[in-house]
Amino acid sequence: MGKYSVDLNSDLGESFGAYTIGMDADVLSFVSSANIACGFHAGDPAVMRKTVALAKERGVSMGAHPGYPDLVGFGRRNMNVSASDMHDYVLYQLGALAAFACAAGTELVHVKPHGAMYNMAAKDASLAAAVCRAVKEFDASLILLGLANSRFASAAADAGIRFASEVFADRGYMDDGSLVPRTQPGAMITDEDEAVSRVIKMIKTGYVTGVSGKEIPVRADSVCVHGDGAKALSFTRKIRAALEAEGIAIRPLGEIIS
Repeated sequence: MGKYSVDLNSDLGESFGAYTIGMDADVLSFVSSANIACGFHAGDPAVMRKTVALAKERGVSMGAHPGYPDLVGFGRRNMNVSASDMHDYVLYQLGALAAFACAAGTELVHVKPHGAMYNMAAKDASLAAAVCRAVKEFDASLILLGLANSRFASAAADAGIRFASEVFADRGYMDDGSLVPRTQPGAMITDEDEAVSRVIKMIKTGYVTGVSGKEIPVRADSVCVHGDGAKALSFTRKIRAALEAEGIAIRPLGEIIS
């Protein structure tokens, strides 16, 4: 096995009712882990069932992708929630997706919060702790997938659960290691070649260049490629090919985190 290995994940199962979002069936051919929406920010019971079945069929490791109860805002709007609410939101959604995984004869491997839930908890110790508490109470063997250098890492350590450090192929970084808000310039990396080179740099050197030009240390256990953009499929294919060409093995999260 080569010196470098990484998990390649995508947020999937985000269609809802009559609305189709993303190209899940195609993207699943190129990723090693799927974060499946649990019905709060996106997804519904039928979509959850179908996505779990498809991920199992493709041999892709799966995890829960809980978000705020905000279908209209796609879970990307900040909400004033207590730590108790955060805990309950995560626990509820874990139970929902795990039911479909159990019915399909498979199981969840990880948990990755979505959108505003992810970004708020990454900066707020009490919210991060609430997420970890819900994960531990539900299944202490699950891996928490969260932003590198965030509150998630210390909260997971305190809770005694495993943590995987996530980096983003198509997002800009602030000097503190947080993601550039989508409302600000530099939030999205739209040039595919630039995104690919950034990912390879993060994996091989442990650094990413922030919007200010500062070199920010990161640990890349898993790389997120979004599955809902116009170029999602071509980019996912391209980044996987580039990683393999660089001798970077694509492995599911459970094999990356011991």
